Amino acid sequence: MSDLFSGTAPTDSGAPLADRMRPRVLDDITGQDHIVGQGRLLRRAIQADRLSSLIFYGPPGTGKTSLARVIANTTKAWFESLNAVLSGIKDIRDAITRASERRGLYGRRTILFVDEVHRWNKAQQDALLPWVENGTVILVGATTENPFFEVNRALVSRSRVFQLKALDKDALMITARRTLADAERGYGRLNVSFEDGALEHLIEVAGGDARSLLNAMELAVETTPPNKDGEIHITLNAAEESIQRRAVLYDKDGDYHFDTISAFIKSVRGSDPDAALYWLAKMLRAGEDPAFIFRRMIILASEDVGLADPQALGVVISCAESFDRIGFPEGNYPLAEACLYLATAPKSNSAMAFFDALAVVEKEDAEVPSHLRDPSRDKDSFGHGEGYVYPHAYREHWRAQQYLPSALQGKLFYTPSHSGYEETIRNEVLRKRELQAAALLGEAALAGDGEHLSWSPQSKGVEAWARRLESGRSSLLLSDRDMIMKEAAPKRHDRLLILKADDGLLVWEGLRRAPEGLCAACVSTGTSRETLLRFADTASFDETELPKIAVHTALSAPSPKEAGDFFDCAAFDCILVREPWRGIRVSAAVIGDFAVSAARLLAPGGCLVFLASPPEAGERLSRIVEAEAADGLLSVDGALIAGLKQAENAFFAAQQGSGAEESLFWNAQTVESSFHDAGFDIKISVAAQKEERLLAERDILAWFNKEKSSWGGAIHSFMGEKDFETIKNLFLVRAKQGPLLWRWNSLLCRARLPPAR
Repeated sequence: MSDLFSGTAPTDSGAPLADRMRPRVLDDITGQDHIVGQGRLLRRAIQADRLSSLIFYGPPGTGKTSLARVIANTTKAWFESLNAVLSGIKDIRDAITRASERRGLYGRRTILFVDEVHRWNKAQQDALLPWVENGTVILVGATTENPFFEVNRALVSRSRVFQLKALDKDALMITARRTLADAERGYGRLNVSFEDGALEHLIEVAGGDARSLLNAMELAVETTPPNKDGEIHITLNAAEESIQRRAVLYDKDGDYHFDTISAFIKSVRGSDPDAALYWLAKMLRAGEDPAFIFRRMIILASEDVGLADPQALGVVISCAESFDRIGFPEGNYPLAEACLYLATAPKSNSAMAFFDALAVVEKEDAEVPSHLRDPSRDKDSFGHGEGYVYPHAYREHWRAQQYLPSALQGKLFYTPSHSGYEETIRNEVLRKRELQAAALLGEAALAGDGEHLSWSPQSKGVEAWARRLESGRSSLLLSDRDMIMKEAAPKRHDRLLILKADDGLLVWEGLRRAPEGLCAACVSTGTSRETLLRFADTASFDETELPKIAVHTALSAPSPKEAGDFFDCAAFDCILVREPWRGIRVSAAVIGDFAVSAARLLAPGGCLVFLASPPEAGERLSRIVEAEAADGLLSVDGALIAGLKQAENAFFAAQQGSGAEESLFWNAQTVESSFHDAGFDIKISVAAQKEERLLAERDILAWFNKEKSSWGGAIHSFMGEKDFETIKNLFLVRAKQGPLLWRWNSLLCRARLPPAR
């Protein structure tokens, strides 16, 4: 075992300054807030002493070994360390033997830290693999090379990789000032000063490497004699002599190769033909294998172009075959042609739906529905195949019926894009999905063998379920989620807080978007919390990786103290919420309170993104009647339509003028003013929304209740009993004929706090 953690003490004056100043606790680590800051996944795992195997990847001097030292100081497990440069298989076996004895005799875990883990060859890495897999040791590896290319794939797949970044100038300045102030380990006992620009020069040339900075500071201080006043004054010349420019790390067989192909693929995916040609030329000029480039373009033709242009795959394969026949230099033409075709083609990644289906297959063990089973063997005994409808027997060669297992009904994998050829098949795919849902609803009331849906006409909630299934509600919710996520653009290490999260719409997507940060959510009831957590696959997630879900019933966001109690985090990078005032009476005061409470929870520069639908921007029944009459779906007198339109306009105008029902008239101006007052910069855009909505009879009767509905009472007074009843009956009849198109406008708002100064 190396003496990394058991040798020279950090406080030993004979140890190098960089070693003496190593962080001892998490709060000492600077410049890596994205992985060990408040609320981050790694910080929670270290504090909870629930580490799984880890690999720290980053440039020299960014704190990989220091993080290992913090873990050694924090964990209750036994900590062993090896240096891959100095150790071999015998050292691995010895460490494993000791770990096995501790585990067997004392039930104590062992964490094995391996510095420069990429230096081990495949055989050495393979020797460690089974012991990581069976839990004898928990691996903590450190490497300056990309572990996805330099470390055994099996080891990487069993580890969580954290990338450390080069320290910025602020982090290096904190490190330098801490060193000058620390009397125990640094130079706090000495009177050290720097000429203007001298310390800044050391930081600039250190290039994000804390070790380089501390070594330069040590050389400058130790070689500068004190003046007559005992002051060690470091001049700019002394600083320049104490540090050398770091050599640029370059390995044409490593990251350079993969970074360049990555830039090429992203340029093609981003439809930038100029950039794509540049990176293609750079790869070829460096001697890249054309076969490798063609393989990546073939993948891209399916992954990123897909059905938006089904010809793309054939074009690239033809170009690849042409290159094989003619070679260089003329082979540059088919290479360039394939590159330009892909870069200028419409894009769709809908083929990624396969991996969604694969993920469900790995989790679900669903049986084949009886009517889809092979009837050749068990038709008479078990009824296999009975009820199957042969599509070619129908005019359109299609008939709605159940194809997914019953447990997965309503699950969508494939989402056609609006690009190129795929746009032409989108409407047909969606239309058939709607008819599929209608067919399943027809089966819902049947008593069966468990393979039919268990609803009956008397089942509680069947009407709401039917309305969701027959309408485009799921598409609308996905659209809302995507709008919010696109506007927020969370980073992988962000701390997200999702309010009003009872429907779970944003929770799991937030967890996917910020796997190395924090996904916290507030719901209104304990039942909602339990329901959301049931969606978690506890076999795939460690407790520290699950979303943190708390019950919070107040209208505003939780206070920082409540957030700290709920989530162990009181400052978030992003707050997300869909319809924050759904189900409550809204006023400027309510919106203002919400803005103030959200501001208290955001870190400097943090943002709040929400989608809200003002009632005054909602659908008007007069518009529906007018549109359906124009399409021939309703037969109604034009004068009656005009009367309903006038009645609705009069209702809203009268209410707005009287100041009554303030909750009906908040709008973008109300939101903008309230959030400006709370210190936010806010951007508001209008999102035109629509969905096929199946109306329920009880909804229509509630709207047209002239005693209990303010809208119904006003419309009745304006139109009179006869016309009022005619319109009501018109909607009652229309509701039985299927869904209708419902339109409204929502406000997509992004409110951002100013960054820290």
